[in-house]
Amino acid sequence: MLIWFLPTFLVFLMIGLPVFFALLAAPGILLWLNGQSNDITLLYRNVYNGMDSFPLMAIPFFMLAGELMNRGGITIRLVEFSQALMGHFRGGLAHVNVLSSILFAGLSGSAVADTSALGSMLIPAMEKQGYTRKFAAAITAASSVIGPIIPPSGIMIIYAYVMGESVAALFLAGIVPGVMVGVGLMLMIKFMADKYDFPVASRKYTWGERGQASLKAFFPLLTPVIILGGILGGIFTPTEAAAVAVGYAFLIGFFILRTLTLKEVPEILSNAGLTSAVVLLLVGAAMAFKTVVSLSHAPEQLASLILSLSENPLILLFLINLLLFVVGMFLDAGPAIIILGPILGPIFTSLGVDPIHFAIIMSVNLTVGLATPPMGLVLFVAAAVSREKVETIAKAILPFLAVEIIVIFLITYIPALSMTIPRITGFAN
Repeated sequence: MLIWFLPTFLVFLMIGLPVFFALLAAPGILLWLNGQSNDITLLYRNVYNGMDSFPLMAIPFFMLAGELMNRGGITIRLVEFSQALMGHFRGGLAHVNVLSSILFAGLSGSAVADTSALGSMLIPAMEKQGYTRKFAAAITAASSVIGPIIPPSGIMIIYAYVMGESVAALFLAGIVPGVMVGVGLMLMIKFMADKYDFPVASRKYTWGERGQASLKAFFPLLTPVIILGGILGGIFTPTEAAAVAVGYAFLIGFFILRTLTLKEVPEILSNAGLTSAVVLLLVGAAMAFKTVVSLSHAPEQLASLILSLSENPLILLFLINLLLFVVGMFLDAGPAIIILGPILGPIFTSLGVDPIHFAIIMSVNLTVGLATPPMGLVLFVAAAVSREKVETIAKAILPFLAVEIIVIFLITYIPALSMTIPRITGFAN
């Protein structure tokens, strides 16, 4: 009977029950109906146990660092730097949107933070320059998925926690795929700019003006260097790196740029705490959900089903990408990784796929799911920021989703794209 936990969960999602409650209610009801009352206690105890982890402490710290930098005016400096480099191209502000997302990804690692921070600034600016509001919201949502791919990444921290992989290896493996998504989106923008005669954002900056913009963005852009350098150099763990990022963001905002005041600290802490609470509650509920997954023997049955379809890893990877893409439409990336990672990961490693490579395939695919209808979280954030309908943005985002799907298949079938940097640095075999 427990094998019905997943269909029951999907039904709860479709009727509008929040993901956290659906993750707990579906298995809880089935355990009760199955007469396994002792396992219900185990289920809800695991909500706390799932959150009680030192590696997961990195998530609230990175959230706080992103909040400090956003409120400290760092987002504006990144946008100005991007505009100095790319504003003079046709479709310049759309290019600036993507480049800003790439740069912002190295600070927060959150697609939602990217959408809200950059969207509130760039969507009105793009609309003022003649872009449609739906296009501005669509490119903001599409580019924001770069946030959890380029390190630091909350999703990769969750994957490493669940699957016992190296956070540093996952961070390094995400660099090239993240840049590929950004470059792919820019190529699509160039094609659309030539076809639809997009406006030029600004005049061409002189090298002196570019130098000034670079100096303003220097300290924020140093953040990912400190985080990655510290982790790779063995100076601190990813969790400690996140705490260092908070300290560095505080130092920049209060003492170097002097754009933050003590009056803003309570609101900053409150916002970071609420965002972190949502993520950690989902992780806790997903870990509890995972308990019922193991009790139902669904992993073994799903593994048998997958291997019965084909023994060719290339065909299976194609099918799994389709599965993950569909899952990403309905389920947030964190819970999806916790539920499906332990099921799918061992299957593909047994077929010779490198565990780090599979981790990147899964993480990137589910991250793109954040921008896919009908339940993509960043679509709703972009709709709230732009005051445009979700369904309108969903139609406008389709060309950009096509680009991101192409990138997913490229990193799936060309492992060197994601594995070269971890191998060169000695973090992968």
